[in-house]
Amino acid sequence: MAVHASTRRDRVRQGTLQEIRTIARRLLVSGGSSGVTVNAVAREMGMSGPALYRYYPSHEDLVEAVTADFFAELTGVMEAARDSRPADDLAGRLLTTCRAMRGWAIAHRAEFEWMFTSPPAGAKALSADSVRYQAKQAFERVFFDQIVEVWRTRPFPTPDLSELSGSLRGQLRDYSTAMQGQLPPEAAYIFLSCWIRLYGLLCMEVLNQLEFYADLEAFFEECLRDLCELLDLHYEPVPAAE
Repeated sequence: MAVHASTRRDRVRQGTLQEIRTIARRLLVSGGSSGVTVNAVAREMGMSGPALYRYYPSHEDLVEAVTADFFAELTGVMEAARDSRPADDLAGRLLTTCRAMRGWAIAHRAEFEWMFTSPPAGAKALSADSVRYQAKQAFERVFFDQIVEVWRTRPFPTPDLSELSGSLRGQLRDYSTAMQGQLPPEAAYIFLSCWIRLYGLLCMEVLNQLEFYADLEAFFEECLRDLCELLDLHYEPVPAAE
C-alpha cells in the first residue's frame, strides 16, 4: 500500500509541477517575462506564494524549469522534422530541421525571446549541471550532429587556416577540442559560420528587426541556399503544397 500511495503522490506532484509551468508560459505569452512571477503563478493556481515554493523553491528554479521545457519542445520539433527524411538524405534532413526551427520560433515568439535573446529575469547563471544548460545542449546538438555527419560522409570545402588570424585559429582549435575533435578546426569554422547566420537571422526576425522585408520566408530560404553551398549540399526548395 505504501508503494501505491507514494506513486499516487508522485503523479499528483508531477501534475502540479506541469500545471505551474503551463501557467508560467501562459503568463509569459500574455504579459511578457516581467509577468512571470511566483505570486502571479500562485494566484492563477489558486494557492499562496509560500505554497508554490513547496514545488519550486525559488523564482530561479521556476525559470530554469520553464526554459528547459521550451528547449525540449523545440528540440523535439526539430528532431521530428529531421527524422521525417531518410537517413541518407543529408541535405533534406538539414533543410527540414532548419525550417522546423524557424516555424517554431515564429509561432512562439515570446518563448524564443525568453530562451535566446536575453537571460530571463531571475535566471541562474548557466552551469553544466543545470536543467536549462542540459536542455540547451541537447537543442544545439541537433544541428551540430548533422554537420558532423555531413563532414564524416562527404567532407565539405574548408578554408586554409593559415589565411585566418592567429586569434581565430586558436579559438577554432579550442572549439574543436571542446567538441572532442568531431570537427577539425577548419570544418568547425564552416559549422560556426552556418550556425551564426541561421541563429542570427532568426533572432532578427523574431525581434522584428527585418520589417523592411515583405517576404521573410524567401530571405530565409536564400540563407539556407547559402548554407547548402558552404556545406556542398544540394539545396531543395520548400515542397509545393499539395
